[in-house]
Amino acid sequence: MAAQSRKTGSRLPQRAYQIAREVALIATAIVLYFGVRGLIETRVDLAYRNAENVIALEKSAGVFAEPELQAAAGHHAWLIDAVSYFYIYGHWPVLLTALLWLLIRHRDAYRTFRNAMLISGGIGLAIFALFPVAPPRFLVGYGFIDTVTQQTSAYRVLQPPAFVNQYAAVPSLHFGWNLLMGIAIAGLAGQRLLRLFGWLMPAAMLASIVLTANHYLFDGLAGGVIALVGLLLATRLARTRAGRQTPPARRPIGQRPAGERPVERQAESRDPSGHVLAQADPAVSTSIQVSAKLP
Repeated sequence: MAAQSRKTGSRLPQRAYQIAREVALIATAIVLYFGVRGLIETRVDLAYRNAENVIALEKSAGVFAEPELQAAAGHHAWLIDAVSYFYIYGHWPVLLTALLWLLIRHRDAYRTFRNAMLISGGIGLAIFALFPVAPPRFLVGYGFIDTVTQQTSAYRVLQPPAFVNQYAAVPSLHFGWNLLMGIAIAGLAGQRLLRLFGWLMPAAMLASIVLTANHYLFDGLAGGVIALVGLLLATRLARTRAGRQTPPARRPIGQRPAGERPVERQAESRDPSGHVLAQADPAVSTSIQVSAKLP
């Protein structure tokens, strides 16, 4: 009993160290995610031009409906309140809670989804730097309204514009990372309500990023694709690691390796009196026996 207690006690510092290490890793990634602002400060004009290019692309595809969607939602105050608050509290609180749940309850899955976030985040950072895009809320000429700031200033206080990249509309990792956590929750949660939340939460976030004028539909599509690419690469990485760590299977004694042909025992040739003449190939032995019977 005492030995088991010591063993349990020794695990606690190790678990605390692992959690602290993961928190530090994710915090560093978040700092980098928000820190790209310094690369964009002198490229604001480019961000607005790229925004017009995104709108032109959506118009050519016949899907530029964001102003109409937001205007229609504006007739329902409860809906605007819901999507605005979900945009704020349905992202980082959900992400961090889901990651902590994975770390505690599903360690292997945690590594995969953490790596998926890091990979997709790295891809996103490169796009933010090379292709800055102004979000819809900045293009008031199209009728967009920043409903998040209109409803509450809490979000802009938690993420001050002076420290946050305001021109990172494409891709929407706000949606992409919620999609990753939705997949994790829907696939691993034991309770039906949690699995249902995993299915519905990414769709709710997609509606939120569009109806609050923080992202275009194109941003959500790009964010979802990049997140799934990150998950695919992270899954392959996990399988490769598992293959390297799996020891070769031990073969039972007497069992031949697959594909190995049994060794044929040489037949004994005997004379008519029964004495062994020599060890011979079965075909040779047969010919000797036949010749011995001949008169």
